[in-house]
Amino acid sequence: MANFGLPKFFRYQFAVKNLSFEWLVGLRYTRAGRRSGRNSFISFISMISMIGIALGVAALIIVLSVMNGFQKEVRDRMLSVIAHIEVFDPSGTIPDWRKTALEAQKNPAVTGSAPYVDGQALIVKDDVMRGVVLRGILPDQEPQVSEVAAKMKMGKLTDLRPGAFDIVLGSALAAALNVKTGDKVTLAAPTGQMTPAGTIPSYKAFTVVGIFEAGHYEYDSGMAFMHLEDAQKFFRLTAPSGIRLHIRDMLKAPQVALELSRTLSGDLLIRDWSQQNRNYFAAVKTEKTMMFIILMLIVAVAAFNLVSTLVMTVTDKQADIAILRTLGASPGSIMKIFMIQGGLVGFIGTGLGVMFGVLVSLNIDVIVPFIERILGVDVLPRDLYFISALPSDLRWADVTQIGLIAVGLAFMATIYPSWRAARVKPAEALRYE
Repeated sequence: MANFGLPKFFRYQFAVKNLSFEWLVGLRYTRAGRRSGRNSFISFISMISMIGIALGVAALIIVLSVMNGFQKEVRDRMLSVIAHIEVFDPSGTIPDWRKTALEAQKNPAVTGSAPYVDGQALIVKDDVMRGVVLRGILPDQEPQVSEVAAKMKMGKLTDLRPGAFDIVLGSALAAALNVKTGDKVTLAAPTGQMTPAGTIPSYKAFTVVGIFEAGHYEYDSGMAFMHLEDAQKFFRLTAPSGIRLHIRDMLKAPQVALELSRTLSGDLLIRDWSQQNRNYFAAVKTEKTMMFIILMLIVAVAAFNLVSTLVMTVTDKQADIAILRTLGASPGSIMKIFMIQGGLVGFIGTGLGVMFGVLVSLNIDVIVPFIERILGVDVLPRDLYFISALPSDLRWADVTQIGLIAVGLAFMATIYPSWRAARVKPAEALRYE
């Protein structure tokens, strides 16, 4: 590269490290121009692009954090009623459940076990009839595998006594039946007695001794608990349906279930909590993916606004480009200058968006109540959602992914304008200067 006519500072920069020269010019073009209104306008458009990227990135981080928070909240409320892993026999009963429980607890991940009976029935009170999932439990062992005892709204789980035919109802189910503790309800079992007139359902009166509220409508409106012995008598079973297990890390339930399938004796079936609610979690995953794509398109629109900004910059700086080419700058150096300019806008915008999004996500429990007080509205009415606060679960993996994609889109947006700048011919650019 020729050095004639080049100032000493630039000769040094070109000779030692071309990148320093490109960064110097790129940073200079990023700053607002003071000598012409057009330069100021171009810089204003760059600032708007930067703000657009920042808002898009922040919105994506906040929305995903809230969705993660809702998913975690619903999952935790589900797992307050259901177990992490269930082990049962295809025949419907597991006679030697104590042996199976001891074998399961040999796995270091398993922290608790309890037998259960599952079945469905109709519950009747006066002229109101509802379908209900009945679960027979041992009240003293149930706290090892679920949080139902801590979710009791009225009464205690230990009030379930064998032979007394007591029952604990979900809060929404109790409200629908208009019952409280001490009231009687009638249960109709699907398996009944054979008579000459056909099968007659078995009816049994139960006393309501407690009401629980898990905060999940599906369970609060359609589940009831009774003592294990009473459940076996009601469904005419000789043994429990299976055992329920609690593990240290619920996210490792599929892995632990696979390990148990290899170590437990007998022809047993094993399912973890994610399999029990496969449709729900698949729907949530799909919704989160689609929301990520939609909001990322907003970031992409803001990032590709850099195309128009850089094209305007290239048009305005054609004379400068021609002079740099005349002084020895290569087309690659010219291309890098404008890629640096656009990349800086994208990088700074992404950084600001990440900072704002993380700040809001970590303090959403303070920000939302403040907005509610200012506007006088309830974002999440408790009578509809059973949640009084907007949940947020910030995951740094999501933040990193969003930041990298946003910066990548910004750099992609700089390719065409930078290539166009590299194709400027010095003679034609300087002809009318």
